[in-house]
Amino acid sequence: MQEKFSAWLVPVVLCTLCGPALAADGQAETIFTNGRIHTLNPEQPEAEALAIRAGVIIAVGDTDTITATAGPQTQRIDLGGKVVLPGFHDMHVHPLFAGVRQTECKIEQGSTLEQIQHEVQACIDRTDTGGWITGGQWDAHAIGQIPDRSMLDTISPKNPVLLSDTSGHSAWANSKALAIAGVTADTPDPEGGIIERDSGGEPTGILREAAIMLVRMHVPPHSYEALRAALEWSMNQMLSHGITSFTEASTGFVAGMTREVKLYADMADAGMVKQRVRLCLNWEPGNAELEAVIADRNLYARTNVATDCIKIFLDGVPTDSHTAAMLDPYARPMEGRSDDASRYGMLLVDQDVLNEAVTRFDRMGLTVKFHAAGDAAVRAGLNAFDAARTANGFSGQLHDVGHCTFVSREDLPRARALGVTFEVSPYLWSPSPINDDISKEVGDERTRRVWPVREMIEAGALVVPGSDWAVVPSVNPWIAVEALVTREEPGGSAKHFGKEQAVSLDQAIRLFTVNAAKHLGMADKVGRIEPGLLADLIVLDRDPYSIPVTELHQVRVEQTIINGTPVYQAK
Repeated sequence: MQEKFSAWLVPVVLCTLCGPALAADGQAETIFTNGRIHTLNPEQPEAEALAIRAGVIIAVGDTDTITATAGPQTQRIDLGGKVVLPGFHDMHVHPLFAGVRQTECKIEQGSTLEQIQHEVQACIDRTDTGGWITGGQWDAHAIGQIPDRSMLDTISPKNPVLLSDTSGHSAWANSKALAIAGVTADTPDPEGGIIERDSGGEPTGILREAAIMLVRMHVPPHSYEALRAALEWSMNQMLSHGITSFTEASTGFVAGMTREVKLYADMADAGMVKQRVRLCLNWEPGNAELEAVIADRNLYARTNVATDCIKIFLDGVPTDSHTAAMLDPYARPMEGRSDDASRYGMLLVDQDVLNEAVTRFDRMGLTVKFHAAGDAAVRAGLNAFDAARTANGFSGQLHDVGHCTFVSREDLPRARALGVTFEVSPYLWSPSPINDDISKEVGDERTRRVWPVREMIEAGALVVPGSDWAVVPSVNPWIAVEALVTREEPGGSAKHFGKEQAVSLDQAIRLFTVNAAKHLGMADKVGRIEPGLLADLIVLDRDPYSIPVTELHQVRVEQTIINGTPVYQAK
Protein backbone atom coordinates (compact mmCIF):
# COMPACT_ATOMS: atom_id res chain seq x y z
CA MET A 1 0.00 0.00 0.00
CA GLN A 2 2.87 2.37 0.80
CA GLU A 3 4.26 2.19 -2.75
CA LYS A 4 0.86 2.83 -4.28
CA PHE A 5 0.27 5.85 -2.05
CA SER A 6 3.71 7.38 -2.70
CA ALA A 7 3.38 6.96 -6.43
CA TRP A 8 0.32 9.19 -6.41
CA LEU A 9 1.87 11.78 -4.13
CA VAL A 10 4.97 12.53 -6.19
CA PRO A 11 3.08 14.10 -9.11
CA VAL A 12 0.92 16.06 -6.66
CA VAL A 13 4.02 17.70 -5.22
CA LEU A 14 5.52 18.35 -8.62
CA CYS A 15 2.34 20.12 -9.72
CA THR A 16 2.28 22.45 -6.71
CA LEU A 17 3.77 25.28 -8.74
CA CYS A 18 1.45 24.82 -11.71
CA GLY A 19 -1.78 24.88 -9.65
CA PRO A 20 -4.72 22.45 -9.65
CA ALA A 21 -6.05 20.97 -12.83
CA LEU A 22 -8.99 22.75 -14.37
CA ALA A 23 -12.15 20.65 -14.12
CA ALA A 24 -15.51 21.10 -15.75
CA ASP A 25 -18.26 22.79 -13.77
CA GLY A 26 -19.46 20.60 -10.91
CA GLN A 27 -16.51 18.25 -11.13
CA ALA A 28 -13.76 17.85 -8.58
CA GLU A 29 -10.25 19.01 -9.32
CA THR A 30 -8.78 16.43 -6.90
CA ILE A 31 -10.25 13.38 -5.19
CA PHE A 32 -8.78 11.27 -2.39
CA THR A 33 -10.16 7.74 -2.22
CA ASN A 34 -9.66 4.49 -0.26
CA GLY A 35 -8.56 6.18 2.95
CA ARG A 36 -9.64 6.42 6.54
CA ILE A 37 -10.75 9.99 7.11
CA HIS A 38 -11.49 11.25 10.61
CA THR A 39 -13.67 14.23 9.83
CA LEU A 40 -14.32 15.45 13.42
CA ASN A 41 -17.82 16.15 12.11
CA PRO A 42 -20.26 14.47 14.54
CA GLU A 43 -22.79 13.95 11.73
CA GLN A 44 -20.29 11.92 9.70
CA PRO A 45 -17.31 11.00 11.90
CA GLU A 46 -15.54 8.81 9.35
CA ALA A 47 -15.34 8.56 5.58
CA GLU A 48 -13.31 6.83 2.87
CA ALA A 49 -12.93 9.65 0.40
CA LEU A 50 -13.27 13.34 -0.28
CA ALA A 51 -13.36 15.70 -3.24
CA ILE A 52 -11.80 19.15 -3.60
CA ARG A 53 -12.48 22.00 -5.98
CA ALA A 54 -10.82 25.43 -5.89
CA GLY A 55 -9.33 24.64 -2.50
CA VAL A 56 -12.71 23.78 -0.99
CA ILE A 57 -14.01 20.37 0.09
CA ILE A 58 -17.08 19.71 -2.07
CA ALA A 59 -17.94 16.18 -1.01
CA VAL A 60 -17.10 13.63 1.69
CA GLY A 61 -18.23 10.02 1.60
CA ASP A 62 -17.46 6.53 0.39
CA THR A 63 -15.07 5.88 -2.47
CA ASP A 64 -17.77 5.12 -5.06
CA THR A 65 -19.73 8.30 -4.28
CA ILE A 66 -16.65 10.50 -4.45
CA THR A 67 -15.36 8.86 -7.62
CA ALA A 68 -18.60 9.93 -9.28
CA THR A 69 -17.60 13.58 -8.80
CA ALA A 70 -14.49 13.11 -10.95
CA GLY A 71 -14.11 14.00 -14.60
CA PRO A 72 -11.39 13.52 -17.19
CA GLN A 73 -9.32 16.41 -15.75
CA THR A 74 -9.64 15.31 -12.12
CA GLN A 75 -6.50 14.30 -10.28
CA ARG A 76 -7.17 10.99 -8.51
CA ILE A 77 -5.19 10.06 -5.41
CA ASP A 78 -5.52 6.58 -3.93
CA LEU A 79 -4.73 6.87 -0.22
CA GLY A 80 -4.18 3.13 0.07
CA GLY A 81 -5.71 3.03 3.53
CA LYS A 82 -3.84 6.07 4.86
CA VAL A 83 -5.40 8.28 7.55
CA VAL A 84 -6.52 11.88 6.98
CA LEU A 85 -7.28 14.52 9.62
CA PRO A 86 -7.93 18.27 9.48
CA GLY A 87 -4.80 20.44 9.67
CA PHE A 88 -3.50 21.28 13.14
CA HIS A 89 -3.23 24.75 14.69
CA ASP A 90 -0.45 25.91 17.02
CA MET A 91 -1.94 28.75 19.02
CA HIS A 92 1.25 29.89 20.77
CA VAL A 93 4.58 29.56 19.02
CA HIS A 94 7.73 31.60 18.39
CA PRO A 95 8.94 30.55 14.92
CA LEU A 96 11.37 33.41 14.35
CA PHE A 97 12.96 32.80 17.74
CA ALA A 98 13.11 29.05 17.02
CA GLY A 99 14.83 29.66 13.70
CA VAL A 100 17.34 32.12 15.12
CA ARG A 101 18.04 29.71 17.99
CA GLN A 102 19.42 27.23 15.41
CA THR A 103 22.29 29.64 14.72
CA GLU A 104 23.10 30.27 18.39
CA CYS A 105 24.88 28.31 21.10
CA LYS A 106 22.54 25.38 21.73
CA ILE A 107 22.43 23.72 25.14
CA GLU A 108 20.31 20.63 25.65
CA GLN A 109 17.63 21.03 28.29
CA GLY A 110 18.56 19.33 31.53
CA SER A 111 22.31 19.83 31.04
CA THR A 112 24.61 19.84 34.06
CA LEU A 113 26.97 22.73 34.77
CA GLU A 114 29.89 20.78 33.27
CA GLN A 115 27.91 20.04 30.10
CA ILE A 116 26.93 23.69 29.75
CA GLN A 117 30.50 24.87 30.18
CA HIS A 118 31.66 22.32 27.60
CA GLU A 119 29.09 23.54 25.03
CA VAL A 120 29.84 27.21 25.69
CA GLN A 121 33.56 26.52 25.27
CA ALA A 122 32.86 24.89 21.90
CA CYS A 123 30.86 27.97 20.85
CA ILE A 124 33.68 30.27 21.96
CA ASP A 125 36.13 28.24 19.88
CA ARG A 126 33.99 29.01 16.79
CA THR A 127 33.67 32.73 17.58
CA ASP A 128 36.09 35.64 17.22
CA THR A 129 37.56 37.08 20.41
CA GLY A 130 35.10 39.56 21.82
CA GLY A 131 32.15 38.15 19.85
CA TRP A 132 28.86 37.58 21.63
CA ILE A 133 27.82 34.07 22.72
CA THR A 134 24.04 33.88 22.95
CA GLY A 135 21.62 30.98 23.15
CA GLY A 136 20.36 28.50 25.74
CA GLN A 137 18.72 26.62 27.43
CA TRP A 138 19.65 26.00 31.09
CA ASP A 139 17.69 24.76 34.09
CA ALA A 140 18.60 25.60 37.69
CA HIS A 141 17.21 22.25 38.87
CA ALA A 142 19.52 20.34 36.51
CA ILE A 143 22.53 22.48 37.45
CA GLY A 144 21.82 21.83 41.10
CA GLN A 145 21.78 25.50 42.05
CA ILE A 146 21.04 28.94 40.66
CA PRO A 147 24.17 29.68 38.58
CA ASP A 148 26.26 32.85 38.69
CA ARG A 149 28.56 34.80 36.39
CA SER A 150 31.77 33.26 37.78
CA MET A 151 30.79 29.90 36.29
CA LEU A 152 30.91 31.49 32.83
CA ASP A 153 33.85 33.79 33.55
CA THR A 154 36.19 30.81 34.02
CA ILE A 155 35.71 29.77 30.39
CA SER A 156 34.81 33.08 28.78
CA PRO A 157 36.71 36.06 30.21
CA LYS A 158 36.86 37.89 26.86
CA ASN A 159 33.62 36.95 25.07
CA PRO A 160 30.33 38.34 26.45
CA VAL A 161 27.88 35.51 27.17
CA LEU A 162 24.09 35.70 27.59
CA LEU A 163 22.20 32.41 27.95
CA SER A 164 18.41 32.07 28.32
CA ASP A 165 16.96 29.52 30.69
CA THR A 166 14.41 27.01 29.39
CA SER A 167 11.46 29.29 30.12
CA GLY A 168 13.02 32.33 28.46
CA HIS A 169 12.10 34.40 31.52
CA SER A 170 15.56 34.34 33.09
CA ALA A 171 19.01 34.86 31.60
CA TRP A 172 22.55 34.12 32.74
CA ALA A 173 25.26 36.64 31.86
CA ASN A 174 28.99 36.62 32.45
CA SER A 175 30.99 39.56 33.80
CA LYS A 176 31.99 40.71 30.30
CA ALA A 177 28.35 40.99 29.21
CA LEU A 178 27.39 42.85 32.40
CA ALA A 179 30.29 45.27 31.88
CA ILE A 180 29.29 46.00 28.28
CA ALA A 181 25.74 46.69 29.47
CA GLY A 182 26.94 48.82 32.39
CA VAL A 183 25.08 46.67 34.92
CA THR A 184 26.68 47.21 38.34
CA ALA A 185 25.75 47.19 42.01
CA ASP A 186 24.37 50.71 41.50
CA THR A 187 22.03 49.70 38.67
CA PRO A 188 18.43 49.72 39.93
CA ASP A 189 16.02 46.92 39.08
CA PRO A 190 13.99 47.95 36.03
CA GLU A 191 10.23 48.02 36.30
CA GLY A 192 9.00 44.45 35.89
CA GLY A 193 12.48 42.96 36.27
CA ILE A 194 14.98 41.77 38.84
CA ILE A 195 18.78 41.85 38.88
CA GLU A 196 19.78 39.04 41.24
CA ARG A 197 22.52 40.19 43.64
CA ASP A 198 24.94 38.55 46.06
CA SER A 199 25.30 39.38 49.76
CA GLY A 200 27.48 42.37 48.85
CA GLY A 201 24.91 43.80 46.41
CA GLU A 202 26.89 42.85 43.28
CA PRO A 203 24.97 41.40 40.30
CA THR A 204 25.27 37.62 40.21
CA GLY A 205 24.69 37.47 36.47
CA ILE A 206 21.10 36.18 36.75
CA LEU A 207 18.56 38.54 35.22
CA ARG A 208 14.81 38.06 35.56
CA GLU A 209 12.07 39.25 33.18
CA ALA A 210 12.53 42.90 32.04
CA ALA A 211 16.06 43.01 33.47
CA ILE A 212 17.20 40.71 30.65
CA MET A 213 16.84 43.59 28.17
CA LEU A 214 19.50 45.57 30.03
CA VAL A 215 22.02 43.19 28.44
CA ARG A 216 20.17 41.86 25.41
CA MET A 217 19.84 45.32 23.89
CA HIS A 218 23.63 45.33 23.42
CA VAL A 219 23.69 42.11 21.38
CA PRO A 220 24.26 42.96 17.67
CA PRO A 221 21.02 42.63 15.65
CA HIS A 222 20.50 39.89 13.08
CA SER A 223 20.55 40.83 9.41
CA TYR A 224 17.35 40.81 7.36
CA GLU A 225 18.67 37.86 5.35
CA ALA A 226 19.37 35.89 8.53
CA LEU A 227 15.89 36.60 9.88
CA ARG A 228 14.26 35.58 6.61
CA ALA A 229 16.20 32.31 6.50
CA ALA A 230 15.35 31.60 10.15
CA LEU A 231 11.62 32.17 9.66
CA GLU A 232 11.53 30.13 6.45
CA TRP A 233 13.23 27.22 8.21
CA SER A 234 10.76 27.32 11.10
CA MET A 235 7.66 27.53 8.93
CA ASN A 236 8.87 24.52 6.94
CA GLN A 237 9.43 22.63 10.18
CA MET A 238 5.85 23.36 11.19
CA LEU A 239 4.52 22.25 7.81
CA SER A 240 6.36 18.95 8.24
CA HIS A 241 4.35 18.40 11.43
CA GLY A 242 0.99 19.22 9.86
CA ILE A 243 0.61 22.71 11.34
CA THR A 244 -1.54 24.59 8.86
CA SER A 245 -2.02 27.73 10.94
CA PHE A 246 -0.21 29.31 13.86
CA THR A 247 -0.14 32.29 16.19
CA GLU A 248 3.19 34.08 16.63
CA ALA A 249 2.75 34.83 20.31
CA SER A 250 5.42 37.47 20.85
CA THR A 251 6.03 39.62 17.79
CA GLY A 252 8.94 41.98 18.38
CA PHE A 253 10.83 39.75 20.81
CA VAL A 254 13.67 38.82 18.42
CA ALA A 255 14.28 41.75 16.08
CA GLY A 256 11.85 44.51 16.99
CA MET A 257 8.19 44.80 16.12
CA THR A 258 8.44 46.81 12.90
CA ARG A 259 11.14 44.58 11.41
CA GLU A 260 9.20 41.44 12.26
CA VAL A 261 5.77 42.44 10.90
CA LYS A 262 7.47 43.72 7.74
CA LEU A 263 9.34 40.43 7.45
CA TYR A 264 6.09 38.46 7.51
CA ALA A 265 4.47 40.82 5.00
CA ASP A 266 7.45 40.61 2.62
CA MET A 267 7.60 36.83 2.84
CA ALA A 268 3.84 36.57 2.28
CA ASP A 269 4.16 38.76 -0.81
CA ALA A 270 6.90 36.42 -2.05
CA GLY A 271 4.62 33.38 -1.59
CA MET A 272 6.78 32.01 1.21
CA VAL A 273 4.10 31.98 3.92
CA LYS A 274 1.92 28.92 3.36
CA GLN A 275 0.12 28.77 6.70
CA ARG A 276 -2.58 31.04 8.06
CA VAL A 277 -0.78 33.27 10.55
CA ARG A 278 -1.83 35.57 13.35
CA LEU A 279 0.76 37.98 14.78
CA CYS A 280 0.42 39.07 18.42
CA LEU A 281 2.23 42.38 19.02
CA ASN A 282 4.09 42.75 22.33
CA TRP A 283 2.51 45.43 24.52
CA GLU A 284 3.99 47.56 27.22
CA PRO A 285 2.69 50.95 28.42
CA GLY A 286 3.88 53.90 26.38
CA ASN A 287 5.62 51.87 23.66
CA ALA A 288 5.71 54.25 20.68
CA GLU A 289 6.77 51.56 18.20
CA LEU A 290 3.79 49.41 19.16
CA GLU A 291 1.38 52.29 18.70
CA ALA A 292 2.86 53.00 15.25
CA VAL A 293 2.54 49.37 14.18
CA ILE A 294 -1.04 49.21 15.50
CA ALA A 295 -1.89 52.29 13.47
CA ASP A 296 -0.35 50.69 10.35
CA ARG A 297 -1.49 47.14 11.10
CA ASN A 298 -3.61 46.77 7.99
CA LEU A 299 -0.71 47.93 5.82
CA TYR A 300 1.21 44.86 7.06
CA ALA A 301 -1.75 42.46 6.98
CA ARG A 302 -2.07 40.00 4.10
CA THR A 303 -4.65 37.42 3.04
CA ASN A 304 -3.00 34.80 5.25
CA VAL A 305 -1.26 37.11 7.75
CA ALA A 306 -3.43 38.79 10.40
CA THR A 307 -2.05 41.63 12.54
CA ASP A 308 -5.00 41.82 14.94
CA CYS A 309 -3.59 40.46 18.20
CA ILE A 310 -1.94 42.09 21.22
CA LYS A 311 0.30 40.12 23.62
CA ILE A 312 0.49 41.22 27.25
CA PHE A 313 2.82 39.63 29.80
CA LEU A 314 1.11 39.50 33.19
CA ASP A 315 3.78 37.56 35.06
CA GLY A 316 6.76 35.25 34.64
CA VAL A 317 7.19 31.55 35.43
CA PRO A 318 6.78 29.43 38.62
CA THR A 319 10.35 28.12 38.57
CA ASP A 320 13.37 29.05 40.70
CA SER A 321 12.78 32.65 39.57
CA HIS A 322 9.46 32.90 41.52
CA THR A 323 8.20 35.36 38.91
CA ALA A 324 4.80 33.75 38.25
CA ALA A 325 2.15 35.62 40.24
CA MET A 326 0.55 33.24 42.76
CA LEU A 327 -2.45 33.62 45.04
CA ASP A 328 -0.69 31.65 47.77
CA PRO A 329 3.01 31.87 48.59
CA TYR A 330 5.59 29.58 47.02
CA ALA A 331 6.42 26.46 48.99
CA ARG A 332 10.13 27.31 49.17
CA PRO A 333 11.78 30.60 50.15
CA MET A 334 14.36 32.18 47.88
CA GLU A 335 17.86 32.26 49.33
CA GLY A 336 18.84 35.80 50.31
CA ARG A 337 15.39 37.28 49.60
CA SER A 338 12.22 37.67 51.67
CA ASP A 339 10.33 40.36 49.73
CA ASP A 340 6.76 39.87 48.49
CA ALA A 341 7.99 39.19 44.93
CA SER A 342 10.05 36.24 46.16
CA ARG A 343 7.07 34.84 48.12
CA TYR A 344 4.16 35.53 45.75
CA GLY A 345 5.78 36.29 42.40
CA MET A 346 5.37 39.35 40.22
CA LEU A 347 2.23 40.80 38.66
CA LEU A 348 3.78 42.90 35.91
CA VAL A 349 0.86 45.24 35.17
CA ASP A 350 -1.29 47.18 37.61
CA GLN A 351 -4.93 46.03 37.39
CA ASP A 352 -6.32 49.49 36.56
CA VAL A 353 -3.77 49.99 33.77
CA LEU A 354 -4.53 46.50 32.47
CA ASN A 355 -8.29 47.03 32.47
CA GLU A 356 -7.94 50.27 30.52
CA ALA A 357 -5.62 48.74 27.93
CA VAL A 358 -7.71 45.60 27.36
CA THR A 359 -10.93 47.62 27.13
CA ARG A 360 -9.32 49.85 24.49
CA PHE A 361 -7.99 46.95 22.40
CA ASP A 362 -11.31 45.11 22.65
CA ARG A 363 -13.12 48.23 21.41
CA MET A 364 -10.68 48.43 18.47
CA GLY A 365 -11.48 44.85 17.42
CA LEU A 366 -8.08 43.51 18.51
CA THR A 367 -7.72 40.16 20.25
CA VAL A 368 -5.69 40.11 23.47
CA LYS A 369 -3.47 37.18 24.44
CA PHE A 370 -2.08 37.08 27.96
CA HIS A 371 0.99 35.35 29.29
CA ALA A 372 -0.33 34.19 32.66
CA ALA A 373 1.37 31.27 34.39
CA GLY A 374 0.37 31.82 38.02
CA ASP A 375 -3.20 31.69 39.32
CA ALA A 376 -3.01 35.34 40.47
CA ALA A 377 -2.05 36.39 36.94
CA VAL A 378 -4.87 34.32 35.43
CA ARG A 379 -7.31 36.03 37.78
CA ALA A 380 -5.97 39.48 36.84
CA GLY A 381 -6.41 38.62 33.17
CA LEU A 382 -9.99 37.46 33.67
CA ASN A 383 -10.70 40.62 35.65
CA ALA A 384 -9.46 42.72 32.73
CA PHE A 385 -11.65 40.82 30.27
CA ASP A 386 -14.59 41.31 32.62
CA ALA A 387 -13.91 45.06 32.62
CA ALA A 388 -13.81 45.08 28.81
CA ARG A 389 -17.09 43.15 28.50
CA THR A 390 -18.72 45.50 31.01
CA ALA A 391 -17.59 48.56 29.07
CA ASN A 392 -18.05 47.30 25.50
CA GLY A 393 -20.52 44.44 25.70
CA PHE A 394 -19.57 41.27 23.87
CA SER A 395 -17.35 42.47 21.03
CA GLY A 396 -16.93 39.12 19.29
CA GLN A 397 -13.22 39.01 20.12
CA LEU A 398 -12.31 35.69 21.72
CA HIS A 399 -9.48 36.86 23.94
CA ASP A 400 -7.33 34.23 25.61
CA VAL A 401 -5.35 33.60 28.75
CA GLY A 402 -2.16 31.86 27.71
CA HIS A 403 -0.31 29.07 29.57
CA CYS A 404 -2.59 28.85 32.64
CA THR A 405 -0.09 26.72 34.54
CA PHE A 406 -2.10 27.26 37.70
CA VAL A 407 -5.75 28.33 37.79
CA SER A 408 -7.94 28.71 40.85
CA ARG A 409 -11.02 26.46 40.83
CA GLU A 410 -13.09 29.60 41.50
CA ASP A 411 -11.92 31.14 38.23
CA LEU A 412 -12.59 28.18 35.93
CA PRO A 413 -16.30 29.01 35.24
CA ARG A 414 -15.46 32.64 34.47
CA ALA A 415 -13.92 31.82 31.08
CA ARG A 416 -17.17 30.51 29.61
CA ALA A 417 -19.20 33.29 31.22
CA LEU A 418 -16.90 35.94 29.71
CA GLY A 419 -16.43 34.28 26.32
CA VAL A 420 -12.71 33.85 27.00
CA THR A 421 -10.41 31.05 25.83
CA PHE A 422 -7.93 29.14 27.98
CA GLU A 423 -4.75 28.52 25.96
CA VAL A 424 -2.63 25.74 27.47
CA SER A 425 0.84 24.32 26.84
CA PRO A 426 0.67 20.50 26.60
CA TYR A 427 4.16 20.22 25.14
CA LEU A 428 5.34 21.05 28.66
CA TRP A 429 3.22 18.56 30.54
CA SER A 430 5.36 15.44 30.60
CA PRO A 431 8.03 15.12 33.32
CA SER A 432 11.00 17.34 32.44
CA PRO A 433 13.69 19.47 34.12
CA ILE A 434 11.56 22.63 34.09
CA ASN A 435 8.62 20.75 35.59
CA ASP A 436 10.85 19.30 38.30
CA ASP A 437 11.73 22.89 39.09
CA ILE A 438 8.05 23.92 39.22
CA SER A 439 7.17 21.04 41.55
CA LYS A 440 10.05 21.92 43.84
CA GLU A 441 9.10 25.61 44.11
CA VAL A 442 5.30 25.37 44.20
CA GLY A 443 4.88 22.13 46.14
CA ASP A 444 3.42 18.74 45.35
CA GLU A 445 -0.14 19.52 46.44
CA ARG A 446 -0.65 22.40 44.00
CA THR A 447 1.30 20.57 41.30
CA ARG A 448 -1.38 17.86 41.26
CA ARG A 449 -3.63 20.41 39.51
CA VAL A 450 -0.95 21.86 37.21
CA TRP A 451 -2.41 22.86 33.82
CA PRO A 452 -5.97 21.83 34.81
CA VAL A 453 -7.24 21.16 31.30
CA ARG A 454 -9.72 18.46 32.34
CA GLU A 455 -11.34 20.86 34.79
CA MET A 456 -11.35 23.61 32.15
CA ILE A 457 -13.24 21.40 29.70
CA GLU A 458 -15.67 20.26 32.39
CA ALA A 459 -16.33 23.93 33.20
CA GLY A 460 -17.42 24.45 29.59
CA ALA A 461 -14.48 26.67 28.63
CA LEU A 462 -13.03 26.80 25.14
CA VAL A 463 -9.52 25.33 25.42
CA VAL A 464 -6.81 25.52 22.75
CA PRO A 465 -3.16 24.36 22.71
CA GLY A 466 0.12 26.13 22.02
CA SER A 467 3.62 24.68 21.81
CA ASP A 468 5.63 27.71 23.02
CA TRP A 469 8.37 26.41 20.70
CA ALA A 470 11.38 27.08 21.00
CA VAL A 471 10.90 26.95 24.78
CA VAL A 472 10.29 23.25 24.04
CA PRO A 473 12.71 21.32 21.82
CA SER A 474 10.18 20.20 19.20
CA VAL A 475 7.10 21.73 17.60
CA ASN A 476 5.66 18.25 16.84
CA PRO A 477 2.04 18.37 18.07
CA TRP A 478 1.82 14.59 18.52
CA ILE A 479 4.17 14.86 21.49
CA ALA A 480 1.60 17.22 23.00
CA VAL A 481 -1.37 15.03 22.08
CA GLU A 482 0.22 12.12 23.96
CA ALA A 483 1.03 14.37 26.94
CA LEU A 484 -2.60 15.54 27.08
CA VAL A 485 -3.74 11.92 27.32
CA THR A 486 -1.04 10.44 29.58
CA ARG A 487 0.74 13.34 31.35
CA GLU A 488 3.78 11.04 31.24
CA GLU A 489 7.05 11.01 29.34
CA PRO A 490 6.73 10.09 25.64
CA GLY A 491 6.35 6.33 25.49
CA GLY A 492 5.02 6.14 29.05
CA SER A 493 6.67 6.45 32.44
CA ALA A 494 6.01 5.78 36.10
CA LYS A 495 6.63 9.45 36.73
CA HIS A 496 3.88 11.83 35.67
CA PHE A 497 2.94 15.50 35.84
CA GLY A 498 -0.62 16.48 36.74
CA LYS A 499 -2.04 13.03 35.93
CA GLU A 500 -5.46 13.91 37.34
CA GLN A 501 -5.92 16.46 34.54
CA ALA A 502 -5.50 13.97 31.65
CA VAL A 503 -8.15 13.99 28.88
CA SER A 504 -9.28 11.59 26.16
CA LEU A 505 -7.56 11.23 22.78
CA ASP A 506 -10.54 12.69 20.92
CA GLN A 507 -10.62 15.69 23.25
CA ALA A 508 -6.90 16.21 22.72
CA ILE A 509 -7.16 16.16 18.92
CA ARG A 510 -10.15 18.50 18.97
CA LEU A 511 -8.12 21.08 20.91
CA PHE A 512 -5.76 21.30 17.91
CA THR A 513 -8.50 21.39 15.29
CA VAL A 514 -12.13 22.15 16.13
CA ASN A 515 -11.42 24.31 19.19
CA ALA A 516 -8.58 26.23 17.58
CA ALA A 517 -10.74 27.03 14.56
CA LYS A 518 -13.46 28.36 16.86
CA HIS A 519 -11.02 30.58 18.69
CA LEU A 520 -9.66 31.98 15.43
CA GLY A 521 -13.19 32.78 14.25
CA MET A 522 -12.70 30.31 11.39
CA ALA A 523 -15.03 27.46 12.38
CA ASP A 524 -16.87 28.03 9.09
CA LYS A 525 -13.66 27.47 7.16
CA VAL A 526 -11.30 25.00 8.89
CA GLY A 527 -11.03 22.58 11.80
CA ARG A 528 -13.19 19.77 10.38
CA ILE A 529 -13.49 17.83 7.15
CA GLU A 530 -16.89 18.47 5.61
CA PRO A 531 -18.36 19.99 2.44
CA GLY A 532 -17.98 23.76 2.23
CA LEU A 533 -14.85 24.00 4.38
CA LEU A 534 -11.37 24.72 3.10
CA ALA A 535 -9.18 21.73 2.28
CA ASP A 536 -6.58 22.06 5.04
CA LEU A 537 -5.64 18.41 5.56
CA ILE A 538 -2.89 16.17 6.89
CA VAL A 539 -2.12 12.60 5.84
CA LEU A 540 -0.63 10.42 8.58
CA ASP A 541 1.53 7.31 8.58
CA ARG A 542 -0.73 5.56 11.12
CA ASP A 543 -4.14 5.92 12.73
CA PRO A 544 -3.86 7.67 16.11
CA TYR A 545 -7.23 6.21 17.13
CA SER A 546 -5.98 2.64 16.61
CA ILE A 547 -2.60 2.61 18.38
CA PRO A 548 -1.60 2.56 22.07
CA VAL A 549 -1.64 6.07 23.50
CA THR A 550 2.01 5.70 24.48
CA GLU A 551 2.86 5.55 20.75
CA LEU A 552 1.13 8.79 19.78
CA HIS A 553 4.42 10.72 19.83
CA GLN A 554 5.59 8.46 16.99
CA VAL A 555 2.83 9.57 14.58
CA ARG A 556 4.37 11.18 11.50
CA VAL A 557 2.83 13.47 8.91
CA GLU A 558 3.34 12.23 5.36
CA GLN A 559 1.64 15.10 3.60
CA THR A 560 0.30 18.55 4.52
CA ILE A 561 -2.28 20.25 2.31
CA ILE A 562 -3.50 23.86 2.58
CA ASN A 563 -6.36 25.15 0.42
CA GLY A 564 -6.20 21.89 -1.53
CA THR A 565 -2.54 22.42 -2.48
CA PRO A 566 0.23 20.14 -1.14
CA VAL A 567 2.76 22.21 0.81
CA TYR A 568 4.75 19.38 2.40
CA GLN A 569 5.58 15.83 1.36
CA ALA A 570 7.66 13.51 3.54
CA LYS A 571 10.69 12.02 1.83
